[in-house]
Amino acid sequence: MSAKYLVTGASGQLGALAIDALLARVPASEVAGLVRRPEAAAPLEAKGVDVRVASYTDPEALKAAFAGIERLLLVSSSEVGQRAAQHQNVIDAAGAAGVGFVAYTSILNAKGSPLTILPGEHVATEDALAASGLDYALLRNGWYTENYTMGAKDAVKGGGLIGTIGEGRVSSAARADYAEAAAIVLTGDLPTSGTVYELAGDDSYSLPEFAAALSELSGKTLGFTDMTPEAYKDALTGFGLPEAVAAMLADSEAGAAKGGLYSDDKTLSDLLGRPTTPWRETLKAAL
Repeated sequence: MSAKYLVTGASGQLGALAIDALLARVPASEVAGLVRRPEAAAPLEAKGVDVRVASYTDPEALKAAFAGIERLLLVSSSEVGQRAAQHQNVIDAAGAAGVGFVAYTSILNAKGSPLTILPGEHVATEDALAASGLDYALLRNGWYTENYTMGAKDAVKGGGLIGTIGEGRVSSAARADYAEAAAIVLTGDLPTSGTVYELAGDDSYSLPEFAAALSELSGKTLGFTDMTPEAYKDALTGFGLPEAVAAMLADSEAGAAKGGLYSDDKTLSDLLGRPTTPWRETLKAAL
């Protein structure tokens, strides 16, 4: 029980990268990862990480999992609609276990965002941390470039991109950039409690620009079709996405059309001490 740092959601996409970023900075003996299922432990254990098992819905298991932990990275739950209660459980357990500092992965401009679905639970969690008495910081992550690049091959096969973003711009960064920033905050001199980091990529793009880059890299002429939010949601459900996920994505792009995914803040690259990963580089890798 000697671990100093713990990452929740340690087997997830962001959490696993945060674990790797921590291991690049501190000994594995100081790093713990929280997973929901015992079968997710093996890859982390192979890296020397202390794996602890608990779900966000089990307060007692969370309290036991946080024993001895000094600094906690709370990676937001993927269960939209249930996150506020789940995060409250984590915060309460962290307080009961004597955790000294919590960093939480929120959303860009959480309290002023034109997005209407995603920010609410993040704001509720931010408010819960402020009321908890814990020392904390907010990592308000912008869009992950992978949110678009993961569909790049399908877009090439399908002949183009669709969306409801218009000419709205996206200041995304690679998921690994946000994970590295979290590790830097967690392992450095702790910020003043309540510090907010607005984190976004150095460069922005519109989806027509993204489609042009995709055309160039794939060698196929691909366009971008802008749709109404309702039509875009229906198209996503037609592709097999759950209704709630389709609604969230459509709302996010509608908010992006109003500037919700754009930022010229360079806090992320300042934290990293380098430029954020160029979106074209992430796109090229995805192809």
